[in-house]
Amino acid sequence: MDFSVKASGDSPSPSFSTSSSTPHRFQSASTGTSSTAADRDPMHSWWESVSKQRSRILSLSSIISSTSEAENGDGSLISSLADSDRPALSLLSSPAAYSLISSALRNPTSGSGSDPLCQWLYDTYLTSDPPLRLVVLSFLPLLAGIYLSRIHSSDSSALPSLAGFEAVLLSIYAAEVKARSGKPILVHIPDLSQPSLYHTPRIGAMPDSPTAACVGVLSPPLEPQMAVKSTKRAGIVGVTLQCYFKEISEMPAWSKLEFCKFAASWAGQDCPCKEKIDGDEPQTLALTNGFADSSFNSSNGHSVEIEEEFGTLAIRENGEHLSSEVGGVRIPLPWELLQPSLRILGHCLLSPLNSQDVKDAASNAVRSQYARASHDLNPQAILGTRSLVNLDKGSRAGCTSH
Repeated sequence: MDFSVKASGDSPSPSFSTSSSTPHRFQSASTGTSSTAADRDPMHSWWESVSKQRSRILSLSSIISSTSEAENGDGSLISSLADSDRPALSLLSSPAAYSLISSALRNPTSGSGSDPLCQWLYDTYLTSDPPLRLVVLSFLPLLAGIYLSRIHSSDSSALPSLAGFEAVLLSIYAAEVKARSGKPILVHIPDLSQPSLYHTPRIGAMPDSPTAACVGVLSPPLEPQMAVKSTKRAGIVGVTLQCYFKEISEMPAWSKLEFCKFAASWAGQDCPCKEKIDGDEPQTLALTNGFADSSFNSSNGHSVEIEEEFGTLAIRENGEHLSSEVGGVRIPLPWELLQPSLRILGHCLLSPLNSQDVKDAASNAVRSQYARASHDLNPQAILGTRSLVNLDKGSRAGCTSH
């Protein structure tokens, strides 16, 4: 499939081409704002933003109403949110609206190049309106989870085109490429040879100076991508997850829950050895949270050491409970995809503002990821996931003691 992308304002304007067989053309419905009067008048700028949000929500309501699975009144439920003083934030905080859009995205025929909901997400992100972009990012865990699970499913050859999903992912990726301006994301590591952190010069030191702080590359420079190639897929999705992480404090609880569910399923959720991570402690977390298979029992009387458990058990792919309950499958987890995933899970585990459901779902996910890393013998992944498991155990122990 070949389709062009037209963006306006500060939005990226790449021309995408994918290998899909169904021709379609995504044309951006956004319009640029060139008036300098809007920049000078805050009230005019605010009203323009509200008008744009109302227009996008009304467009979304018509899409939801036209879907075959939508019931009468579903579109009006979403259109009523446009009357709010902050329409985009009302949409973001509406569980009913999220449920309707989630059902549309989970439809087996969703994600194609002619999918109107993907077109809406694509156009909405190109508006460059911050509240509207938050709405699009809130659906990223679901969209990326469905996309990766379908791509790596056993019958992926029989799937319809996923060019709509890929267009949304590429629009977020292209915006981040432009924002970084070809620069990497660096982290300054203190020089431990110095007496204290305050002895390390941070300004004026040459990069090769023995007194300069060490620099680690958190994310390398990004290259523009015109299509989601198989060799670049994990990197593109990983960058979009980094964009999600930057706004995670604004994300609703159900969006975080969606990510935790998929993170657990990507690791291989049916492996029971994650129940053995806490050893012989009297209280072992059930870690079901309503979406995992709750039929296994860690207190079965067998005294199996954790090393033996990891050595003899295998993670099953495409388990029945996994595919029917969560909707995800076991997928490859290179570091460029796993790193942003662990950052998101770390927030879900440790942020004091998260609900207990989010924390429990993240606890389940990191234990599944740790079991997967141990099976794969991946030292980098083992270190990251085990650290989160220990932090989770410590925070729960602290809550219990109080």
